[in-house]
Order: sequence, then C-alpha cells, then structure tokens
Amino acid sequence: MRFKDPLFFLLAIPAILVCALYVRSWIGAEAALRYSSLAPVRRAGGGGPSKGRWLPALMRLAAGLLLIAALARPQSGIGEEKTTKYVVDVMISMDISGSMATMDFAPGNRLEAAKIEARRFIEGRRHDRIGLVVFAAQSITQAPLTGDHEAVLTLLSRLQMGILEDGTAIGLGLATAVNRLRDSEAKSKVIVLLTDGVNNAGEIDPITAARLAAKYGIRVYTIGVGKEGVSVWPVHDPRFGTRLLKVETQIDEKTLKEIASLTGGRYFRAQDERGLRDVFKEIDRLEKTEIKVETYTHYEEQYHWFLWPAFFVLIAEALWTRILTLRLP
Repeated sequence: MRFKDPLFFLLAIPAILVCALYVRSWIGAEAALRYSSLAPVRRAGGGGPSKGRWLPALMRLAAGLLLIAALARPQSGIGEEKTTKYVVDVMISMDISGSMATMDFAPGNRLEAAKIEARRFIEGRRHDRIGLVVFAAQSITQAPLTGDHEAVLTLLSRLQMGILEDGTAIGLGLATAVNRLRDSEAKSKVIVLLTDGVNNAGEIDPITAARLAAKYGIRVYTIGVGKEGVSVWPVHDPRFGTRLLKVETQIDEKTLKEIASLTGGRYFRAQDERGLRDVFKEIDRLEKTEIKVETYTHYEEQYHWFLWPAFFVLIAEALWTRILTLRLP
C-alpha cells in the first residue's frame, strides 16, 4: 500500500496540538463553582473528577487522523509485467545415417550421445522456438518451429536409424532446415547441423544450401562428430547376428567449415561426449536470447479503509458524550 498525497499528513500536526492544548486545559483548571466543603458530596457517594472526560477529545483526534489518512489517498497496487522477447529461432538438423551407430561415444553410439546433448540444449532455451530436421539419404522435418519444447523433446527421444534410406545428404538436410526458417521474423535465425560423414547423397550440394542460408540471414553452426582414427561399428547380419566392424571416421571438415564461414557461424569438432556437450554449450553462449521486462503497477483507491473507521469513531464519541456520560445542568 502507498499514499498518493502524503503531504496531507502535515494536517496531523495542528490536530495533535489542538488536542494536547484541550487536554492540558483540564489539568489544574479551577472549578466553576466554589464550595466551602465537599464533605457532603463525598458522604452522598460522589467521587472525584471523571477520568473519562478526556476520552471524547482523544476519540475526536483519532477520527481526525483517520480522515487525514483518507485524504492522503491510500492505494493498493497490483504488479503487472510486460515482457519483450528477442528470441532465437533454432532448427537442429541431425544426421541419422548408419554411421551414427559407431560406438565411440557413451552411452552407446554417436546418435544417442547427440540426442542427449541436443536435449540439454533445447531444455536450456526456454523462450526460443525450436524445430528438428533429420537426414540420411533423404531429409524430413520431424518438428517445425515451435515453442512447445516437450513435443520436440518427445520426437527427439524417438529418433532412430533406419527410418530413412542410408546415406549422408548434408546439403539436403541443410536446405530443409533453411526452408523452415526462411519466413521467420525472429531477430536471430540459427541452424545447428550435426553430422559424422561426407556428403554422398541428395540433390542439393552443401555449399549451395549454405549460400541459400546466407541469403536469408541464417547462421549455421556445423558440428563434426566422431573420433579420429578407427572405431567400432555394429553391423546387423540376419544369419549371424550383430557383428562389430572396425571403421575409420571420415568427416568432410573442409565443407563444414566453409558452410559455417559462408553463413557467419562456426565449425566445431566433437570427438567424445564431453566435447559434444561443450560444443552445444558454446553455441548456447553465442546465441543469447534477450528478454526485456517492464514492470507496471495498477493502483486501486483504498480510502474507505480509513473513512469508515473515522465515521464509527465519531458515532461512538457522540454516543459517549450525549448518552452514556451524565451531564449536569
């Protein structure tokens, strides 16, 4: 609560002074009539001066102070916030080709590690719209740009290899994400492209897709996933079951760097799950969401909380003075 016009409280000073002078006038005041002796009055049961004679003055003072408080316009406020968000629209384009099953990342393979870190990334960007594109030999949109992060996380958790023909269409995966972002009016538009291979499928060249992204003002952060050298890749044989083959990681870092350079983004290499986590943290740091919050307060007049008590005190003072108190002629 606040008082809109607190200067009215200055009126309390003369009110208190008047009351104090009134009470002081009763102290030591001489009687209106003089008697040679008060013994007959005492024998008749009379007492000394009534202590309640100051009460009307104090009640009037209380009523006056309450009226002054009402004049000062007491108000209660309800806070309101107006939030302006400069959000980032983010499309995650993730490779789900067969090579993402390579077992050089914990807890199982490259795809599972990528899903875990992408989940952390999405959960940390509460105010942004996020979408999900996956690619192998073809590319599809799993989730368009949305603020419903739970829906995106559900679709992310269900990702698995084999839902698309095997291959690595980096250019197509990038172009699909660009198509989802091109009409965005966000202040910042970003694609996070994650792959562990070399472009070997699709109708669109990665550099052509990168130039298209640059045309629409979209930054592309590229992530090369996989350890240097030889890793283990599980192969499912219908006759002999799962076999483990040794494969060498091949990432077209030159193309990924050029994609990032053309669009104003950056290229990162992640060789283990910790490195992948650091990459997503760095992207999160680079693409900050700006939120401006303005606070407004709506005030309501609350003078009745003081006006009604003042009214009741005046009524009580009138009852005390004119009815309850014995007045002599």
